[in-house]
Amino acid sequence: MRVGIGYDAHRLVEGRKLILGGVEIPHETGLLGHSDADVLTHAVIDALLGAARLGDIGRLFPDNNPEFKGISSLILLKNVYNKLQNLDYRLINVDAAISAQKPKLAGFIPQMEEKIAAAMGVDVDCISVKATTTENMGFVGTGEGMAAHAVALIEKVIK
Repeated sequence: MRVGIGYDAHRLVEGRKLILGGVEIPHETGLLGHSDADVLTHAVIDALLGAARLGDIGRLFPDNNPEFKGISSLILLKNVYNKLQNLDYRLINVDAAISAQKPKLAGFIPQMEEKIAAAMGVDVDCISVKATTTENMGFVGTGEGMAAHAVALIEKVIK
């Protein structure tokens, strides 16, 4: 078994959709980035890549590559999980936490878990997502941005 951790943060700006875990969340601002800037899915991707010792999201999907401009992070996640499967790894579980002062995310979490699980073709019971605020502290607390942490546990499939 192997464990990986992932972290991502993006600035909130006007004129962008807010996408978290592949779910569009109604909000007056969205996350700035080359892709859809989905901090939750990016953290999950980095956790998986770290567990398999495959680098990080920026190495696989560089922000100067026009192929990834505006792309859904769920497509990137599917690509990464396919790489892991080709190396005979399978997911045991992912545990992730989003840090966001606004909007309230609790009602969207089941949908996020379902979309993340579906992108990898795993049971939703393998995915846990939580949301927290920072009690108005730091860049998350002031509404300047959002962040996410994720931990992934994978195992090598014995054939």
